[in-house]
Amino acid sequence: MPNFLFQDFIVLDFWTAAQVALLGFIGGVLSGFIGSGGAFFMTPGMMNLGVPGVVAVGSNISHKFGKALMGSRKHGEMGNVDTKLGIFLLLTSFIGIRLAVWINTTLFGVADTHGGGKGAAADLYISLVFVCILSAVAISMLRDIVASRGDEGPSRRIADFLGRMRLSPVIIFPVADVKVSLWVLSIVGLATGYLAGTIGVGGFIGVPAMIYVFGVPTAVATGTELFLATFMGAFGALNYVVEGFVDLRLVVLLYFGSLVGIYVGTYGTRMVKEIVIRLVTSVVILLCVVSRAIAIPVYLRQLGFVDFDEVWVGRLNGASKGMLFVAGASGVVVIIFNVVSAFRRQASIRRRLAETTGA
Repeated sequence: MPNFLFQDFIVLDFWTAAQVALLGFIGGVLSGFIGSGGAFFMTPGMMNLGVPGVVAVGSNISHKFGKALMGSRKHGEMGNVDTKLGIFLLLTSFIGIRLAVWINTTLFGVADTHGGGKGAAADLYISLVFVCILSAVAISMLRDIVASRGDEGPSRRIADFLGRMRLSPVIIFPVADVKVSLWVLSIVGLATGYLAGTIGVGGFIGVPAMIYVFGVPTAVATGTELFLATFMGAFGALNYVVEGFVDLRLVVLLYFGSLVGIYVGTYGTRMVKEIVIRLVTSVVILLCVVSRAIAIPVYLRQLGFVDFDEVWVGRLNGASKGMLFVAGASGVVVIIFNVVSAFRRQASIRRRLAETTGA
């Protein structure tokens, strides 16, 4: 029977708790800036700290609800949320979430070969999905940026192609100013829900799909994804709580950091060029993918698929953790630098206008 009192899956000393809060802050900044929810950073980050993958996903998706609600509200004030589009995507996302929770919790019960514990099979599965899906997304985004040759607008080739196919019924979304087939909406919603439930990352399917498949402006895609994440987070949290895979302490610490960071990131979308948003997104994802790939041999060893000296377990875990924090910190530095630069430019313009008016 699951423990509804939230199991202690990891010993939280001061240093570990501080690292979890830092994960939340960095994830919050990235979430507000690119609309991903930040789970692509926080989920592997908790796994690097020793949290079982299923618990990392469950705790992250539980904290996602409140954070996404705050981000969605902020984007809504700026007119960046297409509520109608979000509701249509929700219709199939819940099915994807439920499927993902079932797979993760089933794999968690598989015993490890080394040590007789549990969780390595789920950790391996989560890591493989993370690496395969997000590397494809990041590479596709980088290719599009390079192909644009300075054009800040994302490619509309896929959106225009689907538009010519006329896959009825077609739904009109006025805020995003697009027309999308119900069939395409259903597939994207299902995939978004599945990834949100599997690795806690739905935005890296939802946001690129809205931009490149639907033709939605980047800012609206970001805001709408946060609106969608509010409800997916609540549903995913309910599922993982019932299964007993949520650590309330981790949820609180993630909130503590991310609710501060998300305001920095959200403000950045108003000040930074769209092409910079897409470039930061793709580069940070790739670095996080490398970080998770480094940890995969450890899970393979635990399951008995490979064998190597135990000293390498610590080295690989350390390298994975270091790479992840470098990825997140680099993204935050770039975001803050661009926000500060844009703010200074605006201040300079206001100062010159004031001098001109005074003259």
